[in-house]
Amino acid sequence: MFGLADLVSLIISAFIILPVVVFLRESGYLIMSLILGVKNPRMTIGSGTRIIKIGMFDIRKYYHLYSWYSYDSLKREGKFAYVSLYAGPILVNLVVAVTINAMLANGMLEEYATFWDRFVFYAFYYVLFDIVPMKTANGMPNNGLIIYDMLRHGKRTDYNNEPFLPSTSEVEDQYQEEVEKIEEVKEHQKDQVEEEQENSNISKTEEQQRKEKIEEEKQDNKESLEEIKQQREEQLEKHEDNKPQ
Repeated sequence: MFGLADLVSLIISAFIILPVVVFLRESGYLIMSLILGVKNPRMTIGSGTRIIKIGMFDIRKYYHLYSWYSYDSLKREGKFAYVSLYAGPILVNLVVAVTINAMLANGMLEEYATFWDRFVFYAFYYVLFDIVPMKTANGMPNNGLIIYDMLRHGKRTDYNNEPFLPSTSEVEDQYQEEVEKIEEVKEHQKDQVEEEQENSNISKTEEQQRKEKIEEEKQDNKESLEEIKQQREEQLEKHEDNKPQ
Protein backbone atom coordinates (compact mmCIF):
# COMPACT_ATOMS: atom_id res chain seq x y z
CA MET A 1 0.00 0.00 0.00
CA PHE A 2 1.27 3.44 -0.97
CA GLY A 3 1.31 5.52 2.20
CA LEU A 4 2.53 8.88 3.47
CA ALA A 5 6.06 7.60 4.02
CA ASP A 6 6.18 6.42 0.39
CA LEU A 7 4.98 9.83 -0.78
CA VAL A 8 7.74 11.56 1.20
CA SER A 9 10.30 9.14 -0.27
CA LEU A 10 9.01 9.86 -3.77
CA ILE A 11 9.29 13.63 -3.25
CA ILE A 12 12.83 13.28 -1.89
CA SER A 13 13.81 11.09 -4.84
CA ALA A 14 12.23 13.37 -7.44
CA PHE A 15 13.41 16.72 -6.12
CA ILE A 16 16.70 15.92 -4.38
CA ILE A 17 18.28 12.60 -5.35
CA LEU A 18 17.51 12.47 -9.08
CA PRO A 19 18.52 16.11 -9.82
CA VAL A 20 21.80 15.62 -7.93
CA VAL A 21 22.53 12.33 -9.73
CA VAL A 22 21.81 13.97 -13.09
CA PHE A 23 24.06 16.91 -12.17
CA LEU A 24 26.86 14.52 -11.21
CA ARG A 25 26.40 12.70 -14.52
CA GLU A 26 26.67 15.93 -16.53
CA SER A 27 29.66 17.03 -14.45
CA GLY A 28 31.43 13.95 -15.84
CA TYR A 29 31.44 15.63 -19.26
CA LEU A 30 32.72 18.84 -17.68
CA ILE A 31 35.57 17.21 -15.74
CA MET A 32 36.77 15.14 -18.67
CA SER A 33 36.51 18.03 -21.15
CA LEU A 34 38.56 20.25 -18.83
CA ILE A 35 41.27 17.58 -18.87
CA LEU A 36 41.10 17.48 -22.69
CA GLY A 37 41.29 21.27 -23.03
CA VAL A 38 37.78 22.51 -23.64
CA LYS A 39 36.71 25.80 -25.20
CA ASN A 40 33.63 27.63 -23.87
CA PRO A 41 32.19 24.95 -21.53
CA ARG A 42 28.72 25.47 -20.09
CA MET A 43 26.84 23.59 -17.38
CA THR A 44 23.16 24.50 -17.55
CA ILE A 45 21.13 23.71 -14.44
CA GLY A 46 17.36 23.67 -14.83
CA SER A 47 15.26 24.98 -17.70
CA GLY A 48 13.35 28.08 -18.71
CA THR A 49 14.67 31.63 -18.54
CA ARG A 50 18.05 32.43 -16.98
CA ILE A 51 18.25 33.50 -13.34
CA ILE A 52 22.00 34.03 -13.16
CA LYS A 53 25.15 32.97 -14.96
CA ILE A 54 28.29 32.45 -12.86
CA GLY A 55 31.29 31.55 -14.96
CA MET A 56 30.52 28.33 -16.80
CA PHE A 57 27.38 27.64 -14.71
CA ASP A 58 24.06 28.78 -16.15
CA ILE A 59 21.24 28.59 -13.58
CA ARG A 60 17.71 28.60 -14.99
CA LYS A 61 14.29 29.34 -13.50
CA TYR A 62 12.73 25.87 -13.35
CA TYR A 63 14.58 23.34 -11.20
CA HIS A 64 14.11 19.63 -11.72
CA LEU A 65 15.91 16.82 -13.55
CA TYR A 66 17.01 19.03 -16.41
CA SER A 67 20.79 19.66 -16.34
CA TRP A 68 22.96 19.47 -19.43
CA TYR A 69 26.45 20.20 -20.67
CA SER A 70 27.66 21.99 -23.80
CA TYR A 71 30.99 23.07 -25.25
CA ASP A 72 32.42 24.51 -28.47
CA SER A 73 35.57 22.49 -29.11
CA LEU A 74 38.40 20.42 -27.60
CA LYS A 75 42.12 21.07 -27.96
CA ARG A 76 42.83 17.36 -27.84
CA GLU A 77 40.78 15.48 -30.41
CA GLY A 78 40.74 11.94 -31.69
CA LYS A 79 39.35 8.53 -30.76
CA PHE A 80 40.82 8.43 -27.25
CA ALA A 81 39.65 11.97 -26.46
CA TYR A 82 36.04 11.31 -27.46
CA VAL A 83 35.92 7.92 -25.76
CA SER A 84 37.18 9.61 -22.59
CA LEU A 85 34.64 12.44 -22.93
CA TYR A 86 31.64 10.12 -23.23
CA ALA A 87 32.99 7.81 -20.53
CA GLY A 88 33.13 10.74 -18.10
CA PRO A 89 29.48 10.59 -16.94
CA ILE A 90 29.68 6.81 -16.49
CA LEU A 91 32.87 7.04 -14.42
CA VAL A 92 31.62 9.86 -12.17
CA ASN A 93 28.34 8.14 -11.27
CA LEU A 94 30.12 4.79 -10.91
CA VAL A 95 32.80 6.19 -8.58
CA VAL A 96 30.23 8.03 -6.45
CA ALA A 97 27.92 4.99 -6.24
CA VAL A 98 30.72 2.54 -5.39
CA THR A 99 32.15 4.93 -2.78
CA ILE A 100 28.83 5.50 -1.02
CA ASN A 101 28.00 1.79 -1.22
CA ALA A 102 31.37 0.92 0.37
CA MET A 103 30.73 3.43 3.16
CA LEU A 104 27.32 1.89 3.82
CA ALA A 105 28.83 -1.61 3.81
CA ASN A 106 31.31 -0.51 6.47
CA GLY A 107 28.66 0.85 8.81
CA MET A 108 29.00 4.49 7.84
CA LEU A 109 26.06 6.79 6.99
CA GLU A 110 23.76 4.49 9.01
CA GLU A 111 21.63 7.37 10.25
CA TYR A 112 20.48 8.15 6.68
CA ALA A 113 21.00 4.69 5.20
CA THR A 114 17.64 4.67 3.39
CA PHE A 115 18.41 7.96 1.64
CA TRP A 116 21.88 6.83 0.55
CA ASP A 117 20.62 3.41 -0.54
CA ARG A 118 18.20 5.17 -2.85
CA PHE A 119 20.96 7.51 -4.04
CA VAL A 120 23.19 4.54 -4.93
CA PHE A 121 20.25 2.87 -6.73
CA TYR A 122 19.66 5.86 -9.03
CA ALA A 123 23.38 6.37 -9.63
CA PHE A 124 23.72 2.74 -10.79
CA TYR A 125 20.50 3.19 -12.81
CA TYR A 126 22.10 5.95 -14.88
CA VAL A 127 25.35 3.98 -15.16
CA LEU A 128 23.40 1.00 -16.55
CA PHE A 129 21.56 3.01 -19.20
CA ASP A 130 24.75 4.88 -20.11
CA ILE A 131 27.06 1.92 -20.43
CA VAL A 132 24.84 -0.55 -22.34
CA PRO A 133 25.00 0.45 -26.07
CA MET A 134 21.55 1.51 -27.28
CA LYS A 135 19.63 4.25 -29.03
CA THR A 136 17.35 6.53 -27.09
CA ALA A 137 13.72 7.27 -27.95
CA ASN A 138 14.63 10.11 -30.34
CA GLY A 139 17.12 7.96 -32.25
CA MET A 140 20.18 9.46 -30.59
CA PRO A 141 22.88 7.04 -29.39
CA ASN A 142 23.60 6.80 -25.69
CA ASN A 143 27.14 7.09 -24.32
CA GLY A 144 27.71 3.36 -24.49
CA LEU A 145 26.84 3.21 -28.20
CA ILE A 146 29.05 6.20 -29.00
CA ILE A 147 31.99 4.62 -27.14
CA TYR A 148 31.38 1.32 -28.94
CA ASP A 149 31.30 3.05 -32.34
CA MET A 150 34.41 5.06 -31.54
CA LEU A 151 36.35 1.97 -30.50
CA ARG A 152 35.18 -0.18 -33.40
CA HIS A 153 34.72 2.29 -36.27
CA GLY A 154 36.50 5.43 -35.10
CA LYS A 155 33.34 7.52 -35.56
CA ARG A 156 29.62 7.65 -34.86
CA THR A 157 27.61 5.35 -37.12
CA ASP A 158 24.06 6.34 -36.15
CA TYR A 159 23.88 8.84 -39.07
CA ASN A 160 22.19 11.37 -36.81
CA ASN A 161 23.00 14.92 -37.90
CA GLU A 162 22.44 16.39 -34.44
CA PRO A 163 25.51 16.65 -32.18
CA PHE A 164 25.39 14.51 -29.06
CA LEU A 165 26.67 17.42 -26.97
CA PRO A 166 25.46 20.81 -28.24
CA SER A 167 27.64 23.81 -29.04
CA THR A 168 27.59 26.44 -26.30
CA SER A 169 27.75 29.33 -28.78
CA GLU A 170 24.85 27.97 -30.85
CA VAL A 171 22.82 27.26 -27.73
CA GLU A 172 23.46 30.79 -26.46
CA ASP A 173 22.39 32.29 -29.79
CA GLN A 174 19.20 30.21 -29.73
CA TYR A 175 18.54 31.24 -26.14
CA GLN A 176 18.92 34.94 -26.99
CA GLU A 177 16.53 34.52 -29.92
CA GLU A 178 14.02 32.83 -27.62
CA VAL A 179 14.41 35.63 -25.06
CA GLU A 180 13.78 38.22 -27.79
CA LYS A 181 10.66 36.34 -28.90
CA ILE A 182 9.44 36.15 -25.29
CA GLU A 183 10.04 39.90 -24.88
CA GLU A 184 8.15 40.57 -28.12
CA VAL A 185 5.22 38.46 -26.88
CA LYS A 186 5.27 40.27 -23.52
CA GLU A 187 5.40 43.66 -25.26
CA HIS A 188 2.52 42.63 -27.54
CA GLN A 189 0.50 41.46 -24.53
CA LYS A 190 1.30 44.71 -22.74
CA ASP A 191 0.12 46.73 -25.75
CA GLN A 192 -3.08 44.68 -25.88
CA VAL A 193 -3.73 45.28 -22.18
CA GLU A 194 -3.09 49.02 -22.58
CA GLU A 195 -5.37 49.12 -25.63
CA GLU A 196 -8.10 47.26 -23.75
CA GLN A 197 -7.71 49.63 -20.80
CA GLU A 198 -7.85 52.61 -23.17
CA ASN A 199 -10.97 51.23 -24.84
CA SER A 200 -12.42 50.54 -21.44
CA ASN A 201 -11.70 54.11 -20.35
CA ILE A 202 -13.22 55.41 -23.57
CA SER A 203 -16.29 53.25 -22.99
CA LYS A 204 -16.52 54.50 -19.43
CA THR A 205 -16.20 58.09 -20.64
CA GLU A 206 -18.87 57.55 -23.28
CA GLU A 207 -21.13 55.90 -20.71
CA GLN A 208 -20.57 58.77 -18.32
CA GLN A 209 -21.35 61.28 -21.07
CA ARG A 210 -24.51 59.34 -21.96
CA LYS A 211 -25.62 59.36 -18.33
CA GLU A 212 -24.90 63.08 -18.06
CA LYS A 213 -26.89 63.71 -21.22
CA ILE A 214 -29.81 61.69 -19.87
CA GLU A 215 -29.63 63.64 -16.61
CA GLU A 216 -29.57 66.91 -18.55
CA GLU A 217 -32.58 65.81 -20.60
CA LYS A 218 -34.38 64.82 -17.39
CA GLN A 219 -33.56 68.19 -15.90
CA ASP A 220 -34.71 69.98 -19.04
CA ASN A 221 -37.94 67.97 -19.06
CA LYS A 222 -38.45 68.73 -15.41
CA GLU A 223 -37.93 72.43 -16.01
CA SER A 224 -40.27 72.28 -18.99
CA LEU A 225 -42.91 70.59 -16.89
CA GLU A 226 -42.42 73.19 -14.16
CA GLU A 227 -42.72 75.93 -16.73
CA ILE A 228 -45.88 74.38 -18.21
CA LYS A 229 -47.29 73.96 -14.73
CA GLN A 230 -46.47 77.55 -13.91
CA GLN A 231 -48.12 78.74 -17.11
CA ARG A 232 -51.18 76.61 -16.35
CA GLU A 233 -51.47 78.07 -12.89
CA GLU A 234 -51.14 81.58 -14.28
CA GLN A 235 -53.86 80.86 -16.83
CA LEU A 236 -56.12 79.54 -14.10
CA GLU A 237 -55.50 82.59 -11.94
CA LYS A 238 -56.22 84.87 -14.87
CA HIS A 239 -59.38 82.95 -15.66
CA GLU A 240 -60.50 83.29 -12.06
CA ASP A 241 -59.87 87.02 -12.15
CA ASN A 242 -61.89 87.45 -15.35
CA LYS A 243 -64.77 85.38 -14.05
CA PRO A 244 -67.97 87.53 -13.47
CA GLN A 245 -68.75 88.29 -9.85
